[in-house]
Amino acid sequence: MSHFELSAVPVDLAAQRERLRHASSGGYCAFEGWVRNSNEGREVDGLSYEAYAELAMVEGDRIVAEAIERYGVTDARCVHRTGDLKIGDMAVWVGASAPHRDEAFRACRYIIDEIKHRLPIWKKEHYVTGESDWVACTHVYREHEHEGHHHHHDHQHHAHVEPFVPDYSRQMRLREVGEAGQAKLSASRVLVIGAGGLGCPVISYLAGAGVGTLGIVDGDRLDASNLHRQTMYDARDIGGYKAELASRRVAALNPTVQVQAWKEPLNAGNAVEVFRQFDLVVECTDDMRSRYLSSDAAVLSGTPLILASIYQYEGQLQFIAARPGMPCLRCLWPQEPAPEAVGSCVLNGVLGPVPGVLGAMQATEALKVLLGLPQPNAHALSLVNLIDLTIQHLPIDAAHGCAERGGCIEVARQALARSIEEDDIDLVFDRLEDAVAAGYLVVDVREAEELATDPMPVMAVLHVPSAQVGERAVEFAEGRYLLVCASGRRSGHAARLLRGEGMRSVYSLTGGLNALRVAG
Repeated sequence: MSHFELSAVPVDLAAQRERLRHASSGGYCAFEGWVRNSNEGREVDGLSYEAYAELAMVEGDRIVAEAIERYGVTDARCVHRTGDLKIGDMAVWVGASAPHRDEAFRACRYIIDEIKHRLPIWKKEHYVTGESDWVACTHVYREHEHEGHHHHHDHQHHAHVEPFVPDYSRQMRLREVGEAGQAKLSASRVLVIGAGGLGCPVISYLAGAGVGTLGIVDGDRLDASNLHRQTMYDARDIGGYKAELASRRVAALNPTVQVQAWKEPLNAGNAVEVFRQFDLVVECTDDMRSRYLSSDAAVLSGTPLILASIYQYEGQLQFIAARPGMPCLRCLWPQEPAPEAVGSCVLNGVLGPVPGVLGAMQATEALKVLLGLPQPNAHALSLVNLIDLTIQHLPIDAAHGCAERGGCIEVARQALARSIEEDDIDLVFDRLEDAVAAGYLVVDVREAEELATDPMPVMAVLHVPSAQVGERAVEFAEGRYLLVCASGRRSGHAARLLRGEGMRSVYSLTGGLNALRVAG
């Protein structure tokens, strides 16, 4: 017979008490939790409880059984209400009978505290204003965790928390993992560049799998528009740096994982050295410049790299082994394409699960690399179509591409050298007025429809869509120009293109207009 139940109707107190009556019991204790009319300063009109019934029943029964064994009580029971409750209604009832009263008291306390902490039961508060909100049910002090300590001490002297011990038993049952494989994961160091739509599943799965050290690189702050696909965060995190938010999430998910965070993007001057600190890199941004830099740094450092990108309902996945004779990103596409040619989530839209699927695939490939599992498509570009659920593998011929231009290492070395020379292109300003005061002529490289919906804070000298910058290069021959777009990616690419045409006094606003809004 189950000692725990969920009930959509009021608790029959007389019947519950009778069930706990035993000839050997000299004490009986009951706890009742009622719906009150306020919480944290807000007037409450009622509550709603929802439960994952199957799991709650199993875990609830386990909790009551633990209390019976722990305190030696004769019997114990618990009933938790579900559905809509009014002010004054009983939400939860706990009862225990025992030879002596002390055991019954302690058993009741244990059961209610553990119920609040461990059961998948969610509470929604309805307020007199007509609003409602889901409220956590876990803010309780668990007395049984501190038994045996003297109560006159401050709480900080009471607490004794056992160190968290992760349970990897499910994955260790795989013959390809086992104890040896888990030891490999625990000793591994993985760098994840980008903590957005792709990075969230990568970071979560690698932390959950027990990868020993995770590096997280992301200079962006969380925006409300990110939440439909970046499900590692919630609404309370908006405005925070993703690198810091992701680090806290890893600490909550698996405290045994060490985290190193970078709130600034890697650059040509430090990427190779940072890559050398890790066994594997997973590139998860929607920034082509970051992907090319990562490919170059992987080749020069000998660090394997997993790339992914998405476009609406499709995605691409590529593994770069960073070994002689193996292809890199430049073997496929020698030159970085213009940002408008490949699009982004901001410009083209994205269905939330699409980066989730590709990110999960990246995480799977990462674990395969770390465990030494076969990489059957290591020489191919994998094209994933989530409309028709097909995957195509396009072979990459390492004998062509970079091999015809001196090899991947030489091509990467030259590309990195050019990037270092162009390191002064990206400028930071808190306000465009400051750039104008410093003598820069502002050029808006966005599309016409963007200008109409989001006007420039200052008057631009020129409006040149980024796709037209090359053919209008002569217009930048005199003066110092600051190119501006929404995120800094199109303006950065356009500025580098103009530098290649000999226009040395052309710069890009770091982070674009989005960065100005954050600074403001």
